[in-house]
Amino acid sequence: MAQITVYTVPNCADCEAVKRLLTSQGATFTEKNVREDPAALAEMQAKANVRIAPVTVIDNQVFYGFFDDQRPGILEALARRP
Repeated sequence: MAQITVYTVPNCADCEAVKRLLTSQGATFTEKNVREDPAALAEMQAKANVRIAPVTVIDNQVFYGFFDDQRPGILEALARRP
């Protein structure tokens, strides 16, 4: 099963949309708030080379940007998982 991490910030509509999508697909994920956790921010930057949430990591695949930009890749990655 895929290891999924979602890097978020509070009051972020795109972050909430990513979490709703994952939940609707039955995916279990870990959420890391990069505003409150400097280690999570550094981890997100190392994986995605961006400073803006949301960032979604499914195994070794990294998706970032607006929800509408991430959605197709997330769905494809979820469809390929065992």
